[in-house]
Amino acid sequence: MMHWDSLICDKRFGLEHYHDPKKSALRSDFRRDYDRLVFSSPFRRLQNKTQVFPLPGSIFVHNRLTHSMEVACVGKSIADRVADALREKYAGAPWAGKFNALGDITAAACLAHDLGNPPFGHSGEKAISTFFSEGAGATLRRHLSDAEWRDITTFEGNANAFRVLTHQFKGRRAGGFAMTYSTLASIVKYPYESALATKGKFGFFASEREDFVRVADELRMKRLPSPEGTVRYARHPLVFIVEAADDICYEVMDIEDAHKLKILSTAEVVDAFLAFFDSGRRNHMRGIMDTVADPNEKIAYLRSCVIGALADRCAEAFMRREADILDGTFQAPLLSDIDEREREGYRHCTELSWQRIYTAGSVVDVELAGNRIITYLMEKLVNAVTRPDLNYSRLLLAKFPEQYDVTAPSLYGKLQAVLDHISAMTDVYALNLYRTLEGSSLPAV
Repeated sequence: MMHWDSLICDKRFGLEHYHDPKKSALRSDFRRDYDRLVFSSPFRRLQNKTQVFPLPGSIFVHNRLTHSMEVACVGKSIADRVADALREKYAGAPWAGKFNALGDITAAACLAHDLGNPPFGHSGEKAISTFFSEGAGATLRRHLSDAEWRDITTFEGNANAFRVLTHQFKGRRAGGFAMTYSTLASIVKYPYESALATKGKFGFFASEREDFVRVADELRMKRLPSPEGTVRYARHPLVFIVEAADDICYEVMDIEDAHKLKILSTAEVVDAFLAFFDSGRRNHMRGIMDTVADPNEKIAYLRSCVIGALADRCAEAFMRREADILDGTFQAPLLSDIDEREREGYRHCTELSWQRIYTAGSVVDVELAGNRIITYLMEKLVNAVTRPDLNYSRLLLAKFPEQYDVTAPSLYGKLQAVLDHISAMTDVYALNLYRTLEGSSLPAV
């Protein structure tokens, strides 16, 4: 059984020797995590990474940055509701004041949850993985260990986010972002290595395995049974809230974006969003919608109502399942454990998204273009780090940011330098580099 007292820890990764649990400050270390992320370059780059729909366009749609900010808002709302309930449940415990930090920890984790995602959405992840499993990178298999090969053939943005936050890149400080242990643990949705991946999902690469173990053991996260030589942990409880906030935002906001782009009609979205409520609430909401003429304003109002309802239900589900979460026996998303009406409303929105949004021509076009661009860049950059003696390779390696170790002693390290570089790219940078290397775009002379 995990315990809240140890799960809420403001010790900083890489700066453990500076830790003073008795210090007091106007701004908590968890709030510092949040602020540190907002002011970081990897976070700013999310503004030019695709969420679902093409960027940029004449109609503003969500990118990874706006999505992450909205997830942080929703996550903090759920966590604050949970913190209120936990303070009441554990009133009198000497550590109950730690629950005041739940909102800040969750908000920071929500901001960071997509930091490891490559350009062009999830198609970028798939392009990286299939470069090794199906493409030119397959020839490298015999030079890598089983764990290293699994890491790159199931490249996972969540695992890469943990690397971005903890890895000491060249010239940078130890501990990466030097985040608190609790914030780091709260972003890892799949607390196990690639050998145990399910549907390509896992939480940390082989290179960060010991780092995650250090964090998890310090927080006394529960180790679960796993095959010899592997590690699997129960999730940190706040992961459930981060996951719920992410699921709520991308599902509801994708539908609102699709409405703005006229992929879905106003009537379709109104029906989908009203389905979350009983007849009395629906009549009241229709009355409010009748006071505005702008269809986008009507949908925005409904969207806010849906998000508020789902946030409330997820907070209730968390408290209902708290003991099982702490014991590591509850592993399902919170949204699967909410009341039937809201659960069915969410299921219908998911079906609508798969049938009408993710198969829309503009979305598929991004995936096709992204796959081509990422695959091309992988071919060129992997060849450069594996054949550095070639003249073209020397020219290309000169374009790598200095923080990425292209001269790492192992092939795995060199490949990680390529993956670090590509996954950090924005959509525009990746497209421009592709055009430059292909010779279709030349610098002005």
